[in-house]
Amino acid sequence: MKKQFKYIAIALAGYMLTTVFAGCKRSLELEPQDRVSDASFWKSTSEFKLAANGFYGYLRTFGQTNTLNDSRNATDLGADRGAFVRGTNTTVSDDGNYNNAYAWIRNCNYLLAKAANYPKPEEIKTYVAEAKFFRAYVYFDKLLTSYGGVILVKDVLTTESPELSAKRNTRDETIDFIIQDLEAAIADLPLESAILPGDKGRISKQAAQAFLGRVCLYEGTWQKFRAGNATRYNALLDKSIANSNAVIATNEYSLFKPAALGDSALKYLFILENQKSNPANITKAANKEYVLAVRYESNNLLRTIPGQISFGALGADMSRKMADMYLCSDGLPIDKTTTSFSRATLTSEFANRDNRMRYFMTMPNYRYWQNAANWHINWDWSPADLANARPAHDTWANGTTGYENQQWAAERQVPNFQEGYDYPVIRLAEVYLNYAEAVYERNGAISDADLDISLNLVRQRVNASMPKLSNALVTANGLSMQEEIRRERAVELQGEGFRFDDLKRWYIAHTELTKPMLGVHWTGTEYETIYSYTGTETPPPGLKKKPSITLDANGDVVVDPVTQRKFAEKNYLIPLPLKQIQLNPNLEQNKDWQ
Repeated sequence: MKKQFKYIAIALAGYMLTTVFAGCKRSLELEPQDRVSDASFWKSTSEFKLAANGFYGYLRTFGQTNTLNDSRNATDLGADRGAFVRGTNTTVSDDGNYNNAYAWIRNCNYLLAKAANYPKPEEIKTYVAEAKFFRAYVYFDKLLTSYGGVILVKDVLTTESPELSAKRNTRDETIDFIIQDLEAAIADLPLESAILPGDKGRISKQAAQAFLGRVCLYEGTWQKFRAGNATRYNALLDKSIANSNAVIATNEYSLFKPAALGDSALKYLFILENQKSNPANITKAANKEYVLAVRYESNNLLRTIPGQISFGALGADMSRKMADMYLCSDGLPIDKTTTSFSRATLTSEFANRDNRMRYFMTMPNYRYWQNAANWHINWDWSPADLANARPAHDTWANGTTGYENQQWAAERQVPNFQEGYDYPVIRLAEVYLNYAEAVYERNGAISDADLDISLNLVRQRVNASMPKLSNALVTANGLSMQEEIRRERAVELQGEGFRFDDLKRWYIAHTELTKPMLGVHWTGTEYETIYSYTGTETPPPGLKKKPSITLDANGDVVVDPVTQRKFAEKNYLIPLPLKQIQLNPNLEQNKDWQ
């Protein structure tokens, strides 16, 4: 592991290890119980830098891409059937997400308090800015998107602090504080190009701008689709546009699309390592797309990927809705395409589609490579390489929908937990999509010129011959520009933890998450013909054992029936932990939760 990443791996080790208290003290964090004495710390710039290093452990990463374990990735695009997406979650006495968030906020506040007395503030302004960025990040990513408005803690608390018995701040107050912190951070953070090689991976000015663009798009649309104050939500959308555009305008980042990888570039972006991890032997140095990432290096015992990412990625279920999201090669959805779209065979619906479909999903009866036993031998698809591949892939071997994932599966020989690819917290593709959506929602329209500097760059990265999204294409084919912008976001960012929050801010979760979860079309297709053997012996040649499935009246596989899909108005926010309300009666529970 490179030296510059070691500090990011160590979350305040040796000086600010915060032990969380019980009850209200546990969540709002009064005093850390294990810390080197202040008398021997906070004396130099390097010590403020060391303190700020620990904040990087608050970022989303593998196995932690959501605040609620099953909420952000278990949506209408995957077959996971967690309580949050089903709307069957209940109130809880204690909540680790809530407690951790306030512990992390306390750490940020502590650095800021110490910085106020430092005699040379110019020397530490970058680390002060990082503390403000991460305080805003935690308030948004861990608290506001889950609970709505929360108690704002801006200083280090004592046992007499009024916040311990305060009412919750409003949603508007919470968002305004997040924006205030981010704008203050932006003023003092360095440009990406000014960050020294030994500090690469730290927060840049553009990362804070990109995150502010995300925050303001989220809240602007949240309010717009709930008949909020137009003046306020338009101001938020304006701020989202301005900050996303500021990142784009610097030209310091670019989409990852090496010519040597062709239309497989996006596939290999997610599993890019410094070891040979793709057929062109391109390393992470070529990736200029990640604006902010959690960085890993292979075989690093201090910072290992928290989960069997490669092992679990190849074969994880995806839904019929996800499959239907992919456009056809003529730039039109499957219900309007001029191509010969068909579900008749196992692979026919993959024909003439957005290339991301065949690189994010697995096709039946195709060979795939995986780290555990079926890695690439020499990356030349020679007989030896093909012989070591996973045999003709059966999408029903472990699945329930017939659609399976391959996005995060390493193709080189590497043990689980020791992959060296990075987790994209913010990447340029998202910034482009945030910009396009914010422009459209602000103005009710978007020009072709704006589409061409944003969304179309994302779409055509691996679909060079696909028609661009344009106003003429939308008008001529009876499409909805809003729907197509949302489609692009779903396709490009699938698997990165955005979908649940998107459904909530668009105020359509209560309609989309109450629909049944479907798999492949079965009746009258090759699936029904091939998977027809019901005996106990080895199936005869050409046939496979029929999986245990339920079909609806249309002959589609039903993975989760409508009776299990109960997402309602109250599920847009989760309940505050009951213990906090017991200890602070001035807290009010979220609507319709007891």
